[in-house]
Amino acid sequence: MLFIAAKPSEENFDKIRVKEFELVDKAGVKRVSFKTEDDGSVIMRLIDKTGTIRVKLGADENGSGLVLLNNSTEVGLHALAKKDGTKLVLVDKDGKKREL
Repeated sequence: MLFIAAKPSEENFDKIRVKEFELVDKAGVKRVSFKTEDDGSVIMRLIDKTGTIRVKLGADENGSGLVLLNNSTEVGLHALAKKDGTKLVLVDKDGKKREL
């Protein structure tokens, strides 16, 4: 018997350019997405194993934002940083919002 062990390719790249990047799990389900939207903004989405977006991070020329979603996909934390100021909104389990 002859056994051949294949060595995985170890390639290094200085730059990879794509319009959208997706990371998938073992089953091929999309779990992370990095994308440039048609309006020019850049969005990163972290997705749970059921396909539900749980974290969203975005940026454009006006600033950036972060949204953390709870188990019901309702906003738990929403942070915005723009030229005219920063806003942080926290939402408790009863849906009561507190803005800082």
